[in-house]
This record gives sequence, C-alpha cells and structure tokens, in this order.
Amino acid sequence: MSGDLVLRNATLLEPETGEYSEGDLRCADGRIVETGRGLAAGGARVEDVRGAVVMPGLIDAHVHVTASTADLGSLPSTAPSYVALHSARTMSRMLDRGFTTVRDASGADYGLADAQAEGLFRGPRLLFCGRALSQTGGHGDNRNRGTRVHDDHPCCAGLGRIADGVDAVREAARDELRKGAHHIKVMASGGVASPTDRIDSTQYSADELRAIVEEAEAANRYVAAHAYTARAVNRALELGVRSIEHGNLIDDRSVELFREHDAFLVPTLVTYWALKQEGREFGLPEASWRKVDEVLGAGLAALERAARGGVRIVYGTDLLGGMHRHQNHEFRLRAEVQPPLEIIRSATTIAAELVNLAGEIGTLRPGSHADLLVVDGDPLADVGVLAEPARFRYVVQSGEIVTG
Repeated sequence: MSGDLVLRNATLLEPETGEYSEGDLRCADGRIVETGRGLAAGGARVEDVRGAVVMPGLIDAHVHVTASTADLGSLPSTAPSYVALHSARTMSRMLDRGFTTVRDASGADYGLADAQAEGLFRGPRLLFCGRALSQTGGHGDNRNRGTRVHDDHPCCAGLGRIADGVDAVREAARDELRKGAHHIKVMASGGVASPTDRIDSTQYSADELRAIVEEAEAANRYVAAHAYTARAVNRALELGVRSIEHGNLIDDRSVELFREHDAFLVPTLVTYWALKQEGREFGLPEASWRKVDEVLGAGLAALERAARGGVRIVYGTDLLGGMHRHQNHEFRLRAEVQPPLEIIRSATTIAAELVNLAGEIGTLRPGSHADLLVVDGDPLADVGVLAEPARFRYVVQSGEIVTG
C-alpha cells in the first residue's frame, strides 16, 4: 500500500523536538518526502488541513490482537479461523484509533503480519513475537490445577508455550525466531490472567533467562519480559532483557538498572482499569479478577517513579476481548503523572527506538514511513485529545488516507 499525498497548511508536530512548525507535508511511494511551505503537489492528492495538527501515527507496544476474549485459557479450543477473523477486526479498529504500528506481546504470528502487509485486511503494521515462553505453572500456562495435559500445537490459538530447562528454552526461542519473530516474549513473573501462579513469584531460572537472551541477541533481536515485582524486574534487567512489560511494583534499584542497561519500561495502566470495570463481562475468570487489585493501585506510582528517574517509557495497553476499545484511554491515565510531550514521545519516538525502527516510524523526518495522524486539537496543551478518536480528522497509512 503506498500513496502520493500533500497535506496543506498543517501545524506539524515533530515529537523529537517537541515543537510545532507551519507548512505542508508531501508523501510519495508511502514515505514522507519533504516538509515546508508551498510544496509542489504534482499529481498527488491534496488535502487542506488548516487548523489541524499533523503528527506521526501512534505506536502501541503491548497489544494482544488475537485475544478475542479475556478468558485466555479458552483460546486453544477456539477455531484458528475464528480467532484470525476476530484479530483482523481488532486490528482494523486499532487503525481507526490512530495506531499505525503495534507490537504484539504474544499470540500473533507471521500469518497475520504477512496478511496485513499484503493488504488482505486493513490494520496497523504488526510486529510479532509468536508465543510467549513460560515455565510450567507460569503466567503462560493456562491449565487449571486439575488439568495435566497441555496442547502446544501451533495450529491452536493461544498466547504462550511451555518450555522448561535451558535446552528447551533455547529450542523454543530458536523456533519463534525461525518463524520470523521480531522479539521474544518471556514470562518472568506471575500475572493476573493465569490460574495457578502468584503475582509476586519469579519465573524461570537465571540460566534459562540468560539462554533466551543469548538466542535473541544472536539473531539481532531482543527479549521483552512480563514482570511485576521489583525482584522479578531487576533480575530480568540484570540478565539482559531489553523491555519490561507492566513493572507495576518496581523500586529505586529498578530505575537504576533501567538506566544502566539502556532498557525500556512498557506500563499498561489501562488494562487494569478495564479489567476491574469490565473484565468479568468479557470472560475474565473470577480468580483472575480478584488478582487485579494487587497491581491496580501501584501502576501510577511506578510510572511516576520511572518518569522521575529518567527511564525510557513506552506506550502500551495490553487490552483483551471487548476491552480493546479503551486503547486510547491510556493517554488520559498517564496524564496524571506525565507531561503531554513525554506521553506523545512514548507512543512515537521512544516506541520506535524500542522496536528498532527509529527514523522509520514515529517521526515526520523525510524518508520515514508516511504514517500520520491529523488531529483537531492541541495535544501538547491537552494530550487528552489523543484519547478521542472522534477528533482525528484523518489517519494516514503509507501515504494513503485510510480513515476520515
């Protein structure tokens, strides 16, 4: 998908500088070609966007596009074709919300990524990890106590795969990399949506985590780790994990380690808000719903601690099932402790750094992908305008207007 487009009379917001400039923006062959005043249009489509802000398309670095329900344990018994169609609809709606790139944090595969790239359905660019690696009884093991067998067959839908021991986790990581994973996801602590683990547990031995990191680095990829407590976060960072997902219970040592290792934090505040409000309605088991309180209140405090300490923070949402519609509400929640520009950077330039696409997405630089958001309102004055897709005049993907 590519397009030639000129946006006239725009207020251009470059997140890297945090400054506005007035002028036009020209796209050709799916890329931004130039910005300036009075640009020649040639045969390109021209849209006058006077009064609107043009900024890079948004990046959500923690989604689960295959999570058609909050009852994640039910996914393996659901027809893969049904899950795929749900995923396509979920991704289409993400595009409507201004997200032109998403990083899937387990569940999506090369099939969905290829189909989106080929234009078989509309949706954001998809960066996938395949299945998350989990120890037996870990956050990716959705068996209840009375179930002994598990089916990791690749034809079944699901978010996790179980692997125990250094040799097994090496093989599992290599297998996901073989299938084209952009990153490896590992469950390094307990979680909310898993039935048999404690949130405060650490998961995987140091040797296992080290082996997974080695395999990812050998393939020029990186590891993202699900982790809540400072104990789990800190050991993951010490072992070379690049991105921590959630991190609700971090401490001051965590902040030091993030900086020392040049790592990223991906908080997902909106999912706890949504799970508490609507989780049971959308399939979250009662036992998991009761776990939400353990991390709900700590999320904002962790975000404030990380922001104050200079941690690189990335936008993520982690929503499940019918709760995906709250994806933009994360902007409002973060505004309680972060200034608008830092939140915008978390969903553009900093997210692009995390996914190794700096200069390609999340910027208005010439040569980058022409993924753009045209907003009625001033997001630097009130980032809440990004929480209201109704205020998006256009969403542009690869130089083509896809919403508006």
